[in-house]
Amino acid sequence: MIWPFKSTARKQIAKIEVKGAIAGGTRKSVLEAIKTIEEKGYPALLLRIDSPGGTVGDSQEIYSALKRLGEKIKIVASFGNISASGGVYIGMGATHIMANPGTITGSIGVILRGNNLERLLEKVGVSFKVIKSGPYKDILAFDRELTEPEQQILQALIDTSYGQFIQTVADARKLDLETVRSFADGRVFTGQQAVELGLVDRLGTEEEARRWATELVGLDPDKTKCITIEDPKPFWNRFVPGSQGSGFALPSDLQSWLSFEVATNGLPLWMYGGSKLH
Repeated sequence: MIWPFKSTARKQIAKIEVKGAIAGGTRKSVLEAIKTIEEKGYPALLLRIDSPGGTVGDSQEIYSALKRLGEKIKIVASFGNISASGGVYIGMGATHIMANPGTITGSIGVILRGNNLERLLEKVGVSFKVIKSGPYKDILAFDRELTEPEQQILQALIDTSYGQFIQTVADARKLDLETVRSFADGRVFTGQQAVELGLVDRLGTEEEARRWATELVGLDPDKTKCITIEDPKPFWNRFVPGSQGSGFALPSDLQSWLSFEVATNGLPLWMYGGSKLH
């Protein structure tokens, strides 16, 4: 028996929007949206990406879920204003990729940052006594400089993550690994340059990407609805925007920046270094 909602969904296409830094919240919402798409039986997905990247693990989980979904339906990724680093990585899970001519993309690479406040702490007379089980347990501690062995350990970690990234791009775009390595040095490209490199299939707007996805499954782009799959908002938030209780709320962009910085300090990131989050 075919349930009515499945029959309706098969005459529509779905849309997922990935905005801002890719971290745990983004991963959760995208995975839930993918589950909904599978359950309702949409034949195609428009994946709109406007992101400077994010954490390695969360990007990998989204990519893996998209690859599995792509075995059942068509996925067209639309790169927006910026789709860099981890944004590129999740885009590799799409069947086809479209970008605007001026889209900022690329930045294929890995970055890991730690804060060294040793000199500041000395000035204010603060020091720490550390008891640890091994020499590297407090690697990237903010009260001292990295040692040479620690730098080597972290560089090896970065190199491994980088290898995973370029292999994924090579496989997804059917490019030679050394070809990918030749441009995957952290530099950014326009959408036009990305097409020339083979990173993107076509140039076009989000609307053109929607029409492409619709046509891939034999539907009429002028008559087919595109349904955005997103997290339902809490009932109270429908009436009162912003945070509740304190009487004061930071701007949402600043809240996102602060929470991302705190949560990812010391983690390897697939992140565009020129973004406002860095």
